[in-house]
Amino acid sequence: MADITRHPFVHHLRADTTAYVQHLRNGRVKHAGPGLAFWFRPGTAALAEVPLDDREQALLFHARTADFQDVTVQATVNFRVVDPALAATRIDFGIAPETGLWNATPMALLGGLLTELAQQPALEQLAGMTMAHALGHGIGPVRDRVATALADDVRLAERGLAVTDVRVVAIRTDPELERALQTDTREQVQQAADKATFERRAMAVERERAIAENELQNQIELAKREEDLVTQEGQNERQRATEKAAAGRIATEANAEQRRLIADATADTTRLVGQAEADAEAAKLVAYRELDQATLLALALKELAGNVPDINNLTITPDLLAPLLARFAQPDPPTAPAPDRPEGRAREAEAA
Repeated sequence: MADITRHPFVHHLRADTTAYVQHLRNGRVKHAGPGLAFWFRPGTAALAEVPLDDREQALLFHARTADFQDVTVQATVNFRVVDPALAATRIDFGIAPETGLWNATPMALLGGLLTELAQQPALEQLAGMTMAHALGHGIGPVRDRVATALADDVRLAERGLAVTDVRVVAIRTDPELERALQTDTREQVQQAADKATFERRAMAVERERAIAENELQNQIELAKREEDLVTQEGQNERQRATEKAAAGRIATEANAEQRRLIADATADTTRLVGQAEADAEAAKLVAYRELDQATLLALALKELAGNVPDINNLTITPDLLAPLLARFAQPDPPTAPAPDRPEGRAREAEAA
């Protein structure tokens, strides 16, 4: 909007760089161009302000598809004024000299014109499409059809307008009908999800089976190793028993050999001792043969006295001593010398 400063007889106008201002006085152009600043007399001036910036027009209209279904099209059209002098002559862009406001509503007129011009090609495009195709693939064809139609439209060129961009935001239908159309897709998606779930479960079962087989194989391997261990332990026990038996046999044989050696040594010792005792007894007997009877009797009594237990009381009667004393009173008869003595051998020689 132009900035107008009011004074008693003249006013001053200052326009933005994005606004084309045209000043007419008496039907002749006094000032024209964007971003102007000039003085004018309000009583004789005719002013027009045409915007040069890009404007956006939102479109929302209904259309019918080839299968007689109602759809709603939401689109946006961007446009601009490329020939402001021509637009100022075809559309009322006049502003009040006192306030700088438009006398009419030129932008609303332009919006209505663009809406009507964009609806026609969109309706024709959707009329040749089914609703399902329009909802799924209609945005691109409708946008291209509308952009081509607006770019070649003569009515816009005659008004100094140009369309810079066309966007179709959405093509929608009744929510219930749209949900009904989504059912097939939802079923397919659900089937795909179920299939993925089943495949995942099957894969999980296959993995569990593989794990179970692996565990079973490990158990079989452990059982085999345990069997080998038991066999090896049995062999070790048998070997220990054999070695222990061999060691016991060797120990027994060594013990027996030791006992035999001890027995032989004991027998030899006993034999030697017996032989020595026998020799001693023989020597004693030889010595006893050379003694007289009284001496032998005295030695016998001595030996007997040494082996008799202690005698506290001894009673000797005359009957016991009489024969003994009588025997000691008798003289001993001459004893013949032993043959092995020299005297005996001499007597034997004389007798011969």
